[in-house]
Amino acid sequence: MAAQTDDSKYFVREIEKNDGCVLRMKQCYMGDVGCVVWDAAIVLAKYLETKQFYEPSTGVNMWCGRTVVELGAGTGAVGLMAATLGAQVIVTDLEDLQTLLSANIQENQPLVKSGSISAKVLKWGEDVSELLPHPHYILMADCIYYEQSISPLVETLKQLSGPETSIICCYEQRTEGVNPEVERRFFELLQQDFTCEKIPSDKQDPEFSSPDIHILHIQRKH
Repeated sequence: MAAQTDDSKYFVREIEKNDGCVLRMKQCYMGDVGCVVWDAAIVLAKYLETKQFYEPSTGVNMWCGRTVVELGAGTGAVGLMAATLGAQVIVTDLEDLQTLLSANIQENQPLVKSGSISAKVLKWGEDVSELLPHPHYILMADCIYYEQSISPLVETLKQLSGPETSIICCYEQRTEGVNPEVERRFFELLQQDFTCEKIPSDKQDPEFSSPDIHILHIQRKH
């Protein structure tokens, strides 16, 4: 059956890039958590454009030619931003989000000049061999919210990251219900094998940042 990309199912959220180009992210009216662009995804996408990574006037581009895997990509906003900056990107999520990912890749393909982007199915904790060799970067926005997925997610990070891989994780701190406990468990498990460094707000996009949304750089312990 052909992938359904019936426009009546979607509404569009625009993310303006620093160069004035606009990423148009289709989102679903119905469905689960992956179907909308979460605020953490926008904060992370805009962080990829900050001058430590990307400053065309001085020729700095940390994304050009780098390999990137996005986990729990949802709409694909973060991976698409990286691809428009020149990275070779694979966005991953569950089977039922592939139609939306494909629609968004197609919609924004004209903005991807020197980079590339494709989508693959990945369930955390399962085989990652199709995504190897180890990418330069792993990107994840708002992936820490679901207790059963913590251990598989950390397992995937361990399998996918090499000694040189930088993991950039952005998440919205949520204080209600089981969320604080889920976060605590995630970081407890993560810190057995990884180091975490919190990125101060002055290193983030001045407009697209929030006290509730944290960006971490995570690296394998040597």
